[in-house]
Amino acid sequence: MHSSISLKHIVLGGMLLLLAACGGETDQPKVDQPDVPTHTLVFLDKTQSVNVNKDYVNEKYRQALAQIVEENMQNKGDKLEVYFIHENTSKARALSLTVRAERENLENTNATDREAIETTFNMALQREKGIYLRQALSKLNQQNGGGSNQWTDIWASLPIIAKASEGGSEVKVYYFSDMIESVRGTDRRDFHTTPPASEAQAEEWAKADVKQLEQHAIGSPQVTVVSPFEPTASTRENNPHVTHYWQTLFQELGGVSIEEQ
Repeated sequence: MHSSISLKHIVLGGMLLLLAACGGETDQPKVDQPDVPTHTLVFLDKTQSVNVNKDYVNEKYRQALAQIVEENMQNKGDKLEVYFIHENTSKARALSLTVRAERENLENTNATDREAIETTFNMALQREKGIYLRQALSKLNQQNGGGSNQWTDIWASLPIIAKASEGGSEVKVYYFSDMIESVRGTDRRDFHTTPPASEAQAEEWAKADVKQLEQHAIGSPQVTVVSPFEPTASTRENNPHVTHYWQTLFQELGGVSIEEQ
């Protein structure tokens, strides 16, 4: 008798707990979490060593910019900033664009209304993307005939990345560059005159330079290098040790891997 009562209590208690759990779920309103905005930084090399007038380079860079605009500018608040890499990179912001197109609230709408809202939003977004791409391409083709094209300060991109990372956005960084750091000074690198001679030296230099650069909290951005080198380029032109230097530097700074295109 006692075991029968105990069994009934157990079954009844379990049912009550199940009902309470189900009730707790239905009572909680579902809240759509807004997408984290994307902050895209494009660094265009405007020094003598990168010639965007060459057919191969121009076509490759145009396609890459088109893909960046298409994939990264998707929602209201997504931002694209373009900087020129030269002697004064940190002061060389050439373009700053933010998506303004906004999708209407889809809550409590039927399928027909949702489709109309999506169509209106996509049309507005595509118009903005077309404008953004034209502006970015104009910056790509802009010539730098001044004295600043003699030097390449890629280090100066790091505080820009760090500032972008402060905003809570997903940061995506693209270097349209040969990545030949070239700055005068005893505590700087000039890969035009003295490139790393081996993988070991590239790694040694990068780890030494991190001590100067670790003050810049770059976070964990997605970093891509879009190089100007043709597939047939020699190792003297496309020095793999320079590539290893930057891979090591970003790995030491924030555990960041570099994708190469």
